[in-house]
Amino acid sequence: MKKSDFYFDLPSELIAQTPLEKRDSSRLMCLDRATGAVAHRVFSDLEELLRPGDCLVMNDSRVLPARLLGTRETGGAVEVLLLRDLGGGEWECLTRPGRKTRPGTRLSFGGGELTAEVVSTADGGNRVVKFEYEGIFLEVLERLGKMPLPPYIKEELQDSERYQTVYSRELGSAAAPTAGLHFTKELLAKIAARGVRECFITLHVGLGTFRPVKEDEIEDHDMHSEFCVIPEETARVISETKRAGGRVVCVGTTSCRTLESFANEDGTVDAKSGWTDIFIYPGYKFKCMDALITNFHLPESTLVMLVSAFAGREQVLAAYAEAVRERYRFFSFGDAMFIS
Repeated sequence: MKKSDFYFDLPSELIAQTPLEKRDSSRLMCLDRATGAVAHRVFSDLEELLRPGDCLVMNDSRVLPARLLGTRETGGAVEVLLLRDLGGGEWECLTRPGRKTRPGTRLSFGGGELTAEVVSTADGGNRVVKFEYEGIFLEVLERLGKMPLPPYIKEELQDSERYQTVYSRELGSAAAPTAGLHFTKELLAKIAARGVRECFITLHVGLGTFRPVKEDEIEDHDMHSEFCVIPEETARVISETKRAGGRVVCVGTTSCRTLESFANEDGTVDAKSGWTDIFIYPGYKFKCMDALITNFHLPESTLVMLVSAFAGREQVLAAYAEAVRERYRFFSFGDAMFIS
């Protein structure tokens, strides 16, 4: 398939720059996979769309405040974005300005509370940076770091918790699993009271999620790799749901990719952890997921390809065209879809 098969025209003013005041007040487009029918709801209506016996699978990964602003030993400004923990205080990072952060460069953050040295150059021009600090690194990061918002969001985030889900707990993501941003604790309580079971996976979202597909033939795209975990309790709940005839409803493409990476042929899953680079595009046969809650994605992205695999490319593009006409908000802080 061609990358251009997943293109749609998106006016830039529809890219949401800030979150809504109330998480579950975002709009919810409902797409019926069997008929292609579209309905327009509000996210708080989700409790009515889920059925007793369904299982809601959520990604509990928490975004690291991984953007550090500091100075070089010369006094010039520097920005460092943590990408991957290499152990021993070393991280693979994106650094700006790259040409002025060559190996041997000393860096300082928070008036010297955190210092570092660029050790070497990694693949793709990234830098390996060794940090020096007192105490626990993640606590230092919570004090000094900023949220690494996606490149298409230009406004500064006033409340960093709005880029975290209300159920986030496992630190490690470079970007939020944004389909979950619409949930409130009150909505989750109503969903549970309806007889819908809730369980969690962990997939730490990497910056590769924003990497564009460059190849014309999508099969030639090299998918990024991310670490994920399916706990014992989650595996049990999903497998029981499958055997009882309930639906496994994934919150976001990260939950989908985790389950589909490790699902058995009968749709059940076992407790597992590991890396996944699964690339889901039309022609893929889903084993575990029965319904999907997701945001509206970038044209020609791997995410819109995954959604098209689940609901059909033509139906998805038609739904997206309607979303543009109806002025839905797109991407991380935008509105949502429920595909069933």
